[in-house]
Amino acid sequence: MSVDVFEANALDPIRSGGTGPITRRHISRTIGLYSIVLSVGLALQYPGASPHLRVFGQGLWLPGGGFIASGGWQALLFPLTLVLFAVGMFAWFGAGLVVAPLLVWFGAALAAALLAPPDPWTLGPVVNLAIVAAFVAWRLTVRARSNAAGRKTFERRSEALPAAFSAAREHSVAPPSLPERELTVEQLASLRYALDRALQPIETWNGFERIDEFQSAARRYQLNGLGYALSLSQAQYTPSFHGYLSQAQRNLIDRYRQPEVWRYWIYESIGGHLNLTNFDPAGKDNIMLTAFYAQMICMYMSATGDRRYIKPGSLPFRLNGRKTYEHDIHSVIQSLLDNFKASPYCLYPCEPNWVYPICNHYGMSALKIYDRLFGSNHVESVFPDWLRGVDTEFTAVNGSVIGVRSSYTGFEFRFPAGDLGLAVITNGFMPHRAWRMWATGRGDLLRQIVPGDDGLAVFRTSGPGFDGGNYRTGHGRAMAGIAYTAREFGDEEIATAAFNTLDRIGGRRDDGGVLRFTEVSNLGNATAVQARVGRRNFWGDAIAKGPPAHIYKAPILAQADYPAVQVARAYSSGDDLQLVLHPGVGAAKQVLGFERLQPGRPYAVTGGPGGRLVADRDGRATLSVTLTGRTALVLQPEA
Repeated sequence: MSVDVFEANALDPIRSGGTGPITRRHISRTIGLYSIVLSVGLALQYPGASPHLRVFGQGLWLPGGGFIASGGWQALLFPLTLVLFAVGMFAWFGAGLVVAPLLVWFGAALAAALLAPPDPWTLGPVVNLAIVAAFVAWRLTVRARSNAAGRKTFERRSEALPAAFSAAREHSVAPPSLPERELTVEQLASLRYALDRALQPIETWNGFERIDEFQSAARRYQLNGLGYALSLSQAQYTPSFHGYLSQAQRNLIDRYRQPEVWRYWIYESIGGHLNLTNFDPAGKDNIMLTAFYAQMICMYMSATGDRRYIKPGSLPFRLNGRKTYEHDIHSVIQSLLDNFKASPYCLYPCEPNWVYPICNHYGMSALKIYDRLFGSNHVESVFPDWLRGVDTEFTAVNGSVIGVRSSYTGFEFRFPAGDLGLAVITNGFMPHRAWRMWATGRGDLLRQIVPGDDGLAVFRTSGPGFDGGNYRTGHGRAMAGIAYTAREFGDEEIATAAFNTLDRIGGRRDDGGVLRFTEVSNLGNATAVQARVGRRNFWGDAIAKGPPAHIYKAPILAQADYPAVQVARAYSSGDDLQLVLHPGVGAAKQVLGFERLQPGRPYAVTGGPGGRLVADRDGRATLSVTLTGRTALVLQPEA
């Protein structure tokens, strides 16, 4: 599926969506169920019915309707019920607790019935039905206006797409080839942010947000962001360095299985699936864990060649001393595959009921890299249905992918989304679509760039902004995301403006060789690291291609102290090893350890201390070197 996106046939047309057949069926079912409930409520208004039944029946029409039916002081409980219903909807939306709004609705109906006066309000049925009718009319009006605006946006985008694609292509800068790449001092400082958090003891969480484990500030997403940044850097700059860089990624993979990271699924299984016995995080639904986790593991395996996670039970999720859910990368991928095939949409939920297309894009990307690593054809087996689901069930009238849809009711719920947020992840398995997403959104970004006070290009920001990584105000995480996306598509003009803005508003600090942003969440900082090391197609190539095959057998730098030794370049053309190192804590003598050398063979050392070393019978050797600045070393086998 790796293609030249600059070919003439690479222009992926925009598709206008709307309400697909599965969504229409689910909406019709929801309307039908409500109609039954409404009819039951009407039936309970029969002449001679007790006040309790009449009030209960009206309470079925809408949350708190029974209190309106009672009249008097009880009518004041109607707005309180609406507030509680909104809280229940938030619990449903945020944690998959499908029972929460239902408990409020029917609980209020029952409470109103128990408190019903001898003579309910005569106008109660009229007022309640008027509220229902007004709500339906409002929703239909909003939908009609949204669809009309969406059609205009679709027409404008479709007309502008050819020129937008050409402009995106003209402004896309190709990166240096892999053998020529080298991390800058600033990039190394940015990577140290991720390494510091990844290399701490697994049981500690210094530098992580610990707010909730249900939504975007959850620690699992922070772990993902850090892991993706380290894997990208390794694959694209230092494929011949393992050492602490590989250890850091393994720490993140192991940390992911700490109970505090995934036990949210216990509560979501109970409240969303009404399941009291099986809390397997890689069972039904929960693509918000399995997709992101499988992606992180496969990226690590691709960058390093390490296959430890294929062993049965190598990824255990320990619930307690009695129960462990045994998994490996194969079973996690199988969970993705089984859920895709079982869902009528093909796309399937994160929390019970809520289907987020972005999580499902990560799922397809995980299948893509897994197929490359293991020679399977999972993508081929589900991709046609998956893409049909995206285009017909999860694409709005304006041609953009929606944020979230309820799999139970079929209704879309407004959630921050946009094609730009999907472009990078899509580039790994559907580059034509990814570049179309970038091209259609690029113009909007350019229109927001203005000269700053110092003459440097910055983004014009408005409003307080929002950082989903810590639920605070601010535009810093958004700027990191824009920079990352622009880098993936080679647009240095937009990336530079985003970096300039981030430096100004993000609370940039350069402390002891570590670059961080104090006004940005940990998740936003992780995105900034990805942006710093990113270049055109780095994510796409990491998924679809990976390092050259010879890297997995070539010599590696296997041991170096962190943070004393910063590795800016590590590449082998086959039997040599080319390194660029920087001191991390000042000038000092360091011991480097090498592996995969030819056993017993002498190697000439060029640069640094020079001289020669001889590999032992296991292909290992060490070298002492004093780092005082940028130090280039080459190990070359002697003839």
